[in-house]
Amino acid sequence: MEPWSQPRGSERDDIETESYPFIVTLNEKIVATARFQKNSENEGQIRDLAVEEDYRNRRIGSILMRYIEGFAISLGIKNIIINTRKTVKEFFEKLDYEIMGEKTLHFDEIERNVMIKKLI
Repeated sequence: MEPWSQPRGSERDDIETESYPFIVTLNEKIVATARFQKNSENEGQIRDLAVEEDYRNRRIGSILMRYIEGFAISLGIKNIIINTRKTVKEFFEKLDYEIMGEKTLHFDEIERNVMIKKLI
């Protein structure tokens, strides 16, 4: 899985060591990943959510998201935000996320929305 059609490793940042990685495997193959970070006492953020193309539309992403949300609740997080591509906005709306911020461009070409979900 290449992040944003960028070179491998470009997904790393200064807070990676303070984040929580999540990996889904099937038959010893990594099929989905995500990273959760705590932005404040009440807010968390999901970053770098990806599901291998051949494994999409099998509820793997939904199950992973619900698992991360449960983890966030265990940390006392009340809201989760995520920056989503325009193409997956409906996926997050089905999981009760709502558009929170203005559309932005990532890498000068990928349209994104900031979405939020109230957990508690």
